[in-house]
Amino acid sequence: MMNPFLQVALGGAIGATARYGVYRAIPVTGFPVATGVVNVLGSLAMGLLAALMAHRWNNHYAPLLLTGVLGGFTTFSAFSLDALTLWERGQGGAALIYVLVSVALSIAAVLAGMAIGRGLWA
Repeated sequence: MMNPFLQVALGGAIGATARYGVYRAIPVTGFPVATGVVNVLGSLAMGLLAALMAHRWNNHYAPLLLTGVLGGFTTFSAFSLDALTLWERGQGGAALIYVLVSVALSIAAVLAGMAIGRGLWA
């Protein structure tokens, strides 16, 4: 088994590169769509992988996949900056909607991922 620190480093590089790919694929619109997409997809993947590891892998790949790949892929710091940028532009309503929708969809995505994963691997 690979050293957990190496797993996190490798996974982080993979996740950050994937996040950059999403940012390149989604056009800039003035609203932080790419950050929201990354956070919701990352949350879905987190739920799926957490269920898979609990039922099949005994968390052996958690440093690589959860901390590394998904830690590098998801973007809470970028999400926070995007919300603040909307606020500072005078778009307080958009900032509030962005925060509420992002958090709600991310939690729903984790829940969906866990449910799907439990159904597949239980």
